[in-house]
Amino acid sequence: MNPIKPPHPSIEQIREVCQPPAVRDRKNSEHWVADVYLRNISPYLTSLLLRTPISANGVTYLMIATGALAGVALLIPGMPGASLALVLGQMQMLWDCSDGEIARWRGTSSPKGVFLDRVGHYVAESFIPLALGLRAAGFPDPGWLESAWPLIGALLALIIMFNKALNDMVHVSRAYNNMPKLQDKKSVGVPSVSGLRRMRSLARFVPFHRAYHSVELTILAFVAAVGDLLTSDLQVTRILVGTLAVLGVCTALGHFMAIMTSSKLK
Repeated sequence: MNPIKPPHPSIEQIREVCQPPAVRDRKNSEHWVADVYLRNISPYLTSLLLRTPISANGVTYLMIATGALAGVALLIPGMPGASLALVLGQMQMLWDCSDGEIARWRGTSSPKGVFLDRVGHYVAESFIPLALGLRAAGFPDPGWLESAWPLIGALLALIIMFNKALNDMVHVSRAYNNMPKLQDKKSVGVPSVSGLRRMRSLARFVPFHRAYHSVELTILAFVAAVGDLLTSDLQVTRILVGTLAVLGVCTALGHFMAIMTSSKLK
């Protein structure tokens, strides 16, 4: 029988039960900000949340709302909007750490929780590029509708969504064929084609493919806002959106080819 867990655990107990090596050592699922510092902070938030009746899924709903608000914040012109989006991007990932910890402590992990987690990431990573496109167009100043930047932002959002969906397509394809769950190891995604392997190795030095997560997008938006402040226009944000769109196409195509030539579908 599993030991009865106290309703108000210590920080050490939360770390032991809710952050096992199976979670901390994940190579593909664990975001770098969680690995570097958010997993050090999240037990304190989890401890507070465990003293309330909120469920793990309830915390995930907070994560979904926070990610959406990060995009909305970018519609506020200048540094205030970019600064708020930066904070909300970090908060979204902190909720994302705590919802899983609450589920592990209470033993309430469920398919619904996994589904809601996916929804949260899709919402954040579609709202933010859409808002970046509007920001690059000068929203809400007059004339923003006459700009091409909202369309480029929408295309960027579509590219990011397609790239994210590729991972879920792999899991669906394996499930349809009664194949076991993929192990979360780096070796699983290594392409069998030598040229793709070399490109993958080069990407480690310039990891532009990592720029399409909500945290990185809000960080880049903040840096671009600083550049706009220094240049007194929106040129840096426009360069950012355009560059992300071009590199996004390369990222999605590379991701597709890597999946097709790796062991993920074998």
